[in-house]
Amino acid sequence: MASEPRLLDRPRPPSSPPPLDWLTLADAFEVACLVRCTPAPTARPHVPTPPERGAVEFNREDAALRMRQLLARLDVPVEHEVVTGGLRRRYELHRLHVPAGHRAGFTQLREAGWRQGRRELLGPAVGSSTPRAAWRTRLASAAWRSALLAGGRHVRRHILGIRLADRELAAVLIRSAALLEVPALLRPGAGCLVVSVADGPDRLRIMERAALAPARTSTLV
Repeated sequence: MASEPRLLDRPRPPSSPPPLDWLTLADAFEVACLVRCTPAPTARPHVPTPPERGAVEFNREDAALRMRQLLARLDVPVEHEVVTGGLRRRYELHRLHVPAGHRAGFTQLREAGWRQGRRELLGPAVGSSTPRAAWRTRLASAAWRSALLAGGRHVRRHILGIRLADRELAAVLIRSAALLEVPALLRPGAGCLVVSVADGPDRLRIMERAALAPARTSTLV
């Protein structure tokens, strides 16, 4: 009796990378939000050097310093360049460059942080454990911290607003505000989206929850 022909094994799809641990996720997600708040750098008039590929550009020093801090914790090397531009109105641009040999790893880490963090915030929270709920709140704080540092401020007497071009980030900010027990509104702006919270207690709560905790000092035992 002739043996039956053996079927070749079907090619297996590449396995998805394991999820990031919570500490890594919090930092990688905040990095992703900072990048999404900032449009891709472009050559600007009256700026001496054009940005190179792989650079992230901020117009605020505190945003660049926060990005450097997060990348250091993620073991991603980065170079910080300060460029001055403008004629009558001078301004500074803070460019962060990840070396070419590390860009693929940086991109993979940033995208994984965004996907996983976005899923945690926008997904259903039914049945979440207490530790997981605490980490979701931490992710919500990170999203708003990034927006306040790197997003376009839209401050009026009655609101604190953030101008964004990224619809997904706007949705994350709305859900994050809800997790921080602050109602937020989304409305179209001039070529952008504006996410806003009311002035007063809502604004104070968002600012407080987005603020960095003071550094803990080590104690000798």
